Amino acid sequence: MTIALGIAYVLVGVVTVTLVLLHSGRGGGLSDMFGGGLSGSAQASTSMERNLDRLTIVSSLIFVLMTVILVFLLDTSAT
Repeated sequence: MTIALGIAYVLVGVVTVTLVLLHSGRGGGLSDMFGGGLSGSAQASTSMERNLDRLTIVSSLIFVLMTVILVFLLDTSAT
């Protein structure tokens, strides 16, 4: 079970990093590659940006939750 959670943890981490990189910051970010480059005023109002924000938050929360679970699992299995 620990190995499966470890693999899922790595996958969730990669997804989280990818979602964060897709956000466009001041410099445009990687989202410009995929057609996400809009003007500053219209950028935050698109549903695509809002959905990207939601996915990033959910992915981050899953990553944090899995971190806590793995810490407890690895701590109890070591003793």
